[in-house]
Amino acid sequence: MIIAVDGPTASGKGTVAKALAEHYGLKRLDTGSLYRAVGLAVLDAGGDPADPDAAVAAAKALDLGAIDEHRIRSSMAGLAASKVAIIPQVRAVLRQAQQIFANDPKGAVLDGRDIGTVICPNAEVKLFVTASLDERTRRRLAELRARGEQISFEELRAQIAERDERDMTRKDSPLFQAADAQLLDTTSLSIEAAAAAAVDLVERVLADRR
Repeated sequence: MIIAVDGPTASGKGTVAKALAEHYGLKRLDTGSLYRAVGLAVLDAGGDPADPDAAVAAAKALDLGAIDEHRIRSSMAGLAASKVAIIPQVRAVLRQAQQIFANDPKGAVLDGRDIGTVICPNAEVKLFVTASLDERTRRRLAELRARGEQISFEELRAQIAERDERDMTRKDSPLFQAADAQLLDTTSLSIEAAAAAAVDLVERVLADRR
C-alpha cells in the first residue's frame, strides 16, 4: 500500500505521515527534506539556490543517508528549498529517487507537495493536509524559536505565504489537491487528533474498496 500525503508548509502533513507509517508498519519518506537538503547544499557551497546548474549538481550529489535533519529545518533552508523546487531539472532528479523509494513491494508513506499528483498518482490512498496560514505560522514559529532562531510572526507569515505562492504557481508539479485525495484540515486539531483523523480517513478509503 502506498499512502500519499500532500500539503503546504507546517500543515501537519509530516506528523500525519509519520503516524500513518507507524500505524501500518510502512517506511516513510519526507520528500520536502530532499529539497531542503539540496537548497542548503547550494548555500553551503556559496551558490544561489535559484541557479539551475548549482541546484541540479547538488541534487545529483545528494546522499539521502547524510541529510542533516536539524540544519534543514531552518527558515533559511526552507526558503532555499522553495527556490530549487521550481527548477524542472532538480525535480526530475529527485522524482526518480522518490519513485524508487515508493516502489518497495512492502509499500510506503510519502509526504510532500506533489506525491498524489505526480510522484505516486496511483497511490491507494491520498490525503491533502492543510491548515490556516496563521496556524501554520504559529507552528513553524514555535519550531524555529525552539531552535534558537529569532524571527517575528509577521516576517515568518510573509515567508510562508511567499512559499505557498511559489509552490502553487510553479509550472512543474504545482501544489494542489488531487481530485481523489481526502481533505484533512488540522487547524484546530492536536497532534493526536490529527493522527487519529488521518487513520480514520485511510480506513474509510480502504473500506470503500473492499
